[in-house]
Amino acid sequence: MQTVFRGRHFIDLEDFSREEVETMLDVSADLKLKFAQGIPTPYLRDQSMFLMFFEQSTRTRNSMEAGFAQLGGHAGFLDSSSMQIAHGESAKDTAIILSRFGHAIACRYCNWGYGNKYLNEMAKWSKVPVMNLQCDLYHPFQALADILTMKEKFGGKLDRLKVSIIWAYAESHKKPISVPVSQVLLFPRLGMDVTLAHPKGWELPDWVVAKAKANADRYGGTVTVTDDEAAAYRGAHVVIPKNWGNWVNDQTGNAPAGAVKVVDDALKAHRSWKCTEEKMAAADKNVIYMHALPADRNNEVEDSVIDGPHSVVYDEAENRLHTAKAVMTLLMNGR
Repeated sequence: MQTVFRGRHFIDLEDFSREEVETMLDVSADLKLKFAQGIPTPYLRDQSMFLMFFEQSTRTRNSMEAGFAQLGGHAGFLDSSSMQIAHGESAKDTAIILSRFGHAIACRYCNWGYGNKYLNEMAKWSKVPVMNLQCDLYHPFQALADILTMKEKFGGKLDRLKVSIIWAYAESHKKPISVPVSQVLLFPRLGMDVTLAHPKGWELPDWVVAKAKANADRYGGTVTVTDDEAAAYRGAHVVIPKNWGNWVNDQTGNAPAGAVKVVDDALKAHRSWKCTEEKMAAADKNVIYMHALPADRNNEVEDSVIDGPHSVVYDEAENRLHTAKAVMTLLMNGR
């Protein structure tokens, strides 16, 4: 199959075929090996890109900045609060101007009902690739790094891997649904048996689950949705216990339902949804614990788990660098 990456936008991994996703992973592994060997990879020499952030970031910002420097280019960080966006400049005007200044635009905008629409509006007008650094619906860079990590830990074999995406209690901030959405859509496309577990009231949108099950039917994976936390841990090869907010469970993209406060009575009623050593003991003996970070320690997960022998969170975070470099290379310099 002939694939063309150059010039395409990277907003949702659903826009790329399974073969194209696998190419991204192959390029990621090659770039990671070269990085370890100290082999220069100036594939994007003298290019520039703009990193727009409406929210805070550690791994995403630094993996993009460091990765682009390692590819020979320069990434400029843009805080949206210090841009003319703060005075009402449109996505269209911002995209047209920035795309004339450089070679790519990347943006993080997680505000529910706005982020993904904003990214797609920029993509409509930009002459260069627009990359999603996380929006209200998707976090494609994180899902790609998750897959690379699993391939490394399980010898490249993903078929029939039992992966559990589990809601977890947190008090730190109201987290978007974009990480579990990207995971539950992508993982079945690679033949995994995915369990999505959450208390009642923390469902993902119906269209997400329907699309995930359609992906499973097409590619040979499975998707099981449950409110039984214990069942999600039982026999799992990979567990990803992570909090996400209480959103509207419909297909309209309306604003989030529920209390505005981060911690309310409905949330506190599910404090028991925490990853513990006791729960991990029910999983496969070689289970790995994953988290996109930052984790809300001692709420989402016990320190003894995230710092324990089954945790691969730092390897997972490191892979954000290599997968980001692969996507940038393919979209900005590939065929």
